[in-house]
Amino acid sequence: MKIIIINGPNLNLLGKRETDIYGNLSFDEFFHQLKDKFPQVELSYYQSNVEGELIDTLQEVGFSYDGIILNAAAYTHTSVGIGDAVKAIETPVVEVHISNTFAREEYRHHSYISAGAKGVILGFGLQSYELALQSFV
Repeated sequence: MKIIIINGPNLNLLGKRETDIYGNLSFDEFFHQLKDKFPQVELSYYQSNVEGELIDTLQEVGFSYDGIILNAAAYTHTSVGIGDAVKAIETPVVEVHISNTFAREEYRHHSYISAGAKGVILGFGLQSYELALQSFV
């Protein structure tokens, strides 16, 4: 089984930014824990702060992978393009958020991705990714 985690803007700063919301663990550290926990999954990871690069990656893997775990971060609430890319590909996408976006600012309550996603998991910290991975396994 081939799964990719795609992270959007500022998630490269996990472990350093707003630790009260996002925790102290870097995503690289967490990713290695996930790989150890799910050795049967060919798990890869991509992060970009650039909207078009996220769209390009979705299109590149969206017809050959078994699953995509997508945390588009702030682009979730602004990018029609990423939402359209999720709808255009065949690979199922689980939308993930570390924080409970509904407990945050009003503008974070809308997602352009959810309508095309297999499901949405949010508010469980980094464990949101593990729950998404379990949904594919």
